[in-house]
Amino acid sequence: MLLIHALFTLLLLLVTVLPLTRLSHWFVRGMDFPRLQFTIFAIVLLLSHFLFLDSQKLSTFILITVTILCLAWQLWWILPYTRLWPKEVKTARHNSPENQLSIITSNVLTPNRNAEALIALVKRHQPDVLVTLESDQWWQDMLDTLSEEMPYAIKCPRDNLYGMHVYSRLPLSDETICYLVEEDVPSMHALLTLRSGDSVRVHFLHPAPPSPTENDKSIQRDAELAIVAKSIADSHQAIIVTGDLNDVAWSDTTRLFRKISGLLDPRVGRGIFNTFHADYFFIRWPLDHLFHSSHFTLQTIQRLPSIGSDHFPLLAKLCYSPSKKNDQEAIQSNNDEHQWAQQLADEQKVRKEDVPQPGESIKTN
Repeated sequence: MLLIHALFTLLLLLVTVLPLTRLSHWFVRGMDFPRLQFTIFAIVLLLSHFLFLDSQKLSTFILITVTILCLAWQLWWILPYTRLWPKEVKTARHNSPENQLSIITSNVLTPNRNAEALIALVKRHQPDVLVTLESDQWWQDMLDTLSEEMPYAIKCPRDNLYGMHVYSRLPLSDETICYLVEEDVPSMHALLTLRSGDSVRVHFLHPAPPSPTENDKSIQRDAELAIVAKSIADSHQAIIVTGDLNDVAWSDTTRLFRKISGLLDPRVGRGIFNTFHADYFFIRWPLDHLFHSSHFTLQTIQRLPSIGSDHFPLLAKLCYSPSKKNDQEAIQSNNDEHQWAQQLADEQKVRKEDVPQPGESIKTN
């Protein structure tokens, strides 16, 4: 019994320590994803230590101590995405329609042909912007039925699981489709005009994941996030970044993105909002994200029902509230993190200047 507990404790220690190495191999970076599952495993293992081992033995004390430390470390990453944590983004107090902005972000899964389900969600929730990932020409043909009510669009149909589309009720300008790191993985960048006349710089991303079937390492994904973050860091514009980042909310690299960019995460203090995997409740984690500058407060954020994809759509309703800027603070970065971000960019030979900055010359609040 002691040997079995020791082996399970060693396994827990391994999956807890591996991500600390910053190694970019897909297996190591994959340990960032199931932190919630690791937390549950640690709790069950700790209870088992107390129930089945002799508490008077030194070996039991060591196993309990290691398990508690691993549990505490996993909780440190997860707790910010619970209601136990202070909200990073304030709840909107004023809901004037001209300052509202609602966005549905949905990875549709290219082989999925249930476009009617997504269109029904759009009809029901009436978002200002719909962002789709993995959308090919078939999906474009289906979603073009929204063009009358959402006449502004950016379209990049692809059949390699990296197609992207944006449909908007609000005007889009300075639209650019870029291939920032990989030649077959696009991103979209534009300036969106609110009903109030204020402008918002928007970035739509879907970097490739680290996996045995995609990229052996996470460096391509990490470099794209790093240069977008660096391009945002010195801007005073209202900014939104959304998409399937193929990274979890609590990873080192997503945290690096938040620190370098200075953007806020409306999920902090509200919930995890797991969007993947839609079919298997026991392997779910938050892969689809929306980050924004301190110009916005939050009306609501919610995971929407399944549309037949392996991802749930994510709906966020924001309120443009520039007067609240000084009341909301992003997590701070340090020199080591700036050097890490630069190292990621240098390794892929990309620069922050490669990222479009639509509307940067426009005077902002």
